[in-house]
Amino acid sequence: MKFDANIGFNIDLKDVPSYARAAEAIGFDALWASETRHDPFLPLPLIAEHTQRVHFGTAVAIAFARSPVAVAHAAWDLARQSSGRFILGLGTQVKAHIERRFGMAWGPPVARLREFVQAMRAVWDCWQNGARLNFRGEHYKVTLMTPFFSPGPIEHPAIPIYVAGVGAPLCRLAGEVADGFVVHPLNTSKYLAEIVRPAIEAGAKKAGRSAREVVVSGSVFVALNAAERESVRAQISFYASTPSYRPVLDLHGWGAIGEQLSACAARGKWDEMPALVTDPMLDAFAVVATWDDVAARVRARYEGLVDRIGFYRPFVPGPEDERWRAAAVQLQI
Repeated sequence: MKFDANIGFNIDLKDVPSYARAAEAIGFDALWASETRHDPFLPLPLIAEHTQRVHFGTAVAIAFARSPVAVAHAAWDLARQSSGRFILGLGTQVKAHIERRFGMAWGPPVARLREFVQAMRAVWDCWQNGARLNFRGEHYKVTLMTPFFSPGPIEHPAIPIYVAGVGAPLCRLAGEVADGFVVHPLNTSKYLAEIVRPAIEAGAKKAGRSAREVVVSGSVFVALNAAERESVRAQISFYASTPSYRPVLDLHGWGAIGEQLSACAARGKWDEMPALVTDPMLDAFAVVATWDDVAARVRARYEGLVDRIGFYRPFVPGPEDERWRAAAVQLQI
């Protein structure tokens, strides 16, 4: 199992080099940047420049807020700069965020993300192999690439694409077209075993390939003290209020709680939501532990279900470095 780290939601770009060097020294396998408060691509050239071994990527960048050709360019440059250490993670987000937060048009997420991936690969094939660019889909059409705009071949053109999701349709899409699947942090071992893994296998079978070709990358809420326990409870309540994430709750019989959370969120009653997350819910979605036993508990829960794991807890260099290093050793065995 590979052990990854998140560089945090609010990191200043000037601090990225020191964070990246510290993460590589600790032994993380990859560093991920997310699209929350900042652009997920901006820290990545700094990570590439200040490390030699660690992989890095977006977990995730929102595909529907961007053009597939613009993302193809960014990924190509990052793969070139890092000698192939870049991983492109893409997510769909939900309709309200695409339309109201990004000001973009919404469309069928699975079909559209499939074409997004296919369009990028067609562009990369054009740049690497000189193939004629003629991608024509229902949602994207990309047919123009003159030599002036082509960056040309690179040494490591096989850029891994991970897609993210919660429901079975996006899991199947990962099995069909992607190199990896990014599991949403609102997950449980039961959901991974009964929904995620079988759906990836179904998608892979449809595409005539093995599900083993799809890397499953997960993150887990961890609560290492009483304050973190309540912070995680609040974060779970926020995610569980999203109707698109309801399948995870439904599998455990918590659908009614999800409806209550959605109603609270619609009325802006954020402070009331954590109390709706019961202790059994907290224990299913999070690993409640200490630094001494957190790695063992995470491994016991996720081994065989995910190929990469990270704590849903930003890595910050400092007094906890040795704790992170010990966890990396235990999880990477």
